[in-house]
Amino acid sequence: MGKAKSAEKKIFVLDTSVILYNHDALNSFEDNNIAIPITVLEELDNFKKGNDNINFEAREFIRIMDKLSDKSTLTDWIQLNHPKAGKFKVVMNEQSKLDAIKVFGEDKPDHRILNAALIMIAENPGKKVILVTKDINLRLKAKSLDIPAEDFETGKIKDVEGLYSGKTMIEGIDKSVIDMVYADGSIPPEYVGIKNPVPNHYFILKNGKTSALTFYNPETERIEKIEKHSCYKITPRNAEQVFAFHAILNPNVKLVTLQGIAGTGKTLLALAGALEQKRNFKQIYLARPIVPLSNKDIGYLPGDIKSKLNPYMEPLWDNLKFIQNQYSERDKEYKVITDSLENEKLVITPLAYIRGRSISNVCFIVDEAQNLTPHEIKTIITRAGENTKIIFTGDIFQIDTPYLDAQSNGLSTLIDKIKKHPLYAHVRLEKGERSELANLANELL
Repeated sequence: MGKAKSAEKKIFVLDTSVILYNHDALNSFEDNNIAIPITVLEELDNFKKGNDNINFEAREFIRIMDKLSDKSTLTDWIQLNHPKAGKFKVVMNEQSKLDAIKVFGEDKPDHRILNAALIMIAENPGKKVILVTKDINLRLKAKSLDIPAEDFETGKIKDVEGLYSGKTMIEGIDKSVIDMVYADGSIPPEYVGIKNPVPNHYFILKNGKTSALTFYNPETERIEKIEKHSCYKITPRNAEQVFAFHAILNPNVKLVTLQGIAGTGKTLLALAGALEQKRNFKQIYLARPIVPLSNKDIGYLPGDIKSKLNPYMEPLWDNLKFIQNQYSERDKEYKVITDSLENEKLVITPLAYIRGRSISNVCFIVDEAQNLTPHEIKTIITRAGENTKIIFTGDIFQIDTPYLDAQSNGLSTLIDKIKKHPLYAHVRLEKGERSELANLANELL
């Protein structure tokens, strides 16, 4: 039986994209063996310098490899430290009989990695060899060479369509119950047939045309009525936006996620809500990850660093200007926003510039969070100090980075993993409020 089980073990050949996504990928393949093409190590060497998350992942993986190899040579199979894990090695030979470089007419890292996979297939007859990569095109090239290829599935959310929405509509509620909500301000969950409600979950209670907007308060263990509030003259236009403002303004909620398509008001609501409670924090940070066009480095853009980054920060400035323009230049609120920018009480900056800073007494808004990996999301949250509130906004179906998708990005992972915590609230915004034209594009194009 032991020999049969050993023969069933697979060999997974890892692409660079897997390691840059998760430096601990070696421990994700149970008792199967892992092959690392030498080209992958060469590519990691190019990524090891810098402050972006991929640079961190590259450095961490190199350290892990160094520690595991110790006095061994990497060309031999080395046992992983994990109790039931398999072995790993570096594949030095990348000159296979079926040469991917000749097939595709170009000597490039991807094709050398394909050759390494072909070598492993030739050297290990009877064993299943699988190339694992987050690069869709590389998977297609592998399959065209009859190499089994898969995405790196560890940590993926299986059902993104059924991802936690943060809200529930309950119809057919007895009118007397809704009257009680308005009269007393709250009801026990049992009155609307809810058992074990999720903390800070939002409910729309309906009886015909009568309705009440409520949420489950984990402290009082009751479903409480929500009042509609405007923040800096930004008035919510639908129930989800009312819920979003409530989550942002709720002092007991330290972590908020707002997810929805373009035009649903995610960033605008987050910024207006943060400004409304600016007295509670020393600073408001509004940041977003830099995802250069066509994944080129921003160094190719003309001008100094400020000029290079301005195009990426412009959407954040647009939202701030929209809020400011709700007032005249003589109004106190207009001047407060201007002064906050000058005194750095309100800071709009690329997310990379936040790394290493203390984020205590800060309201920290992270826009376009769907372009972050789960590890990046975790890194941001673990830096939160006392009296810090973090708001992540994004659209999980609009990914701008090459190795993330709706199932594997950090925002999806966060929503799925932390949905039952009393410090957390989530709202999925579904109705576009930007304009009728924007709604038309979202619906029909």
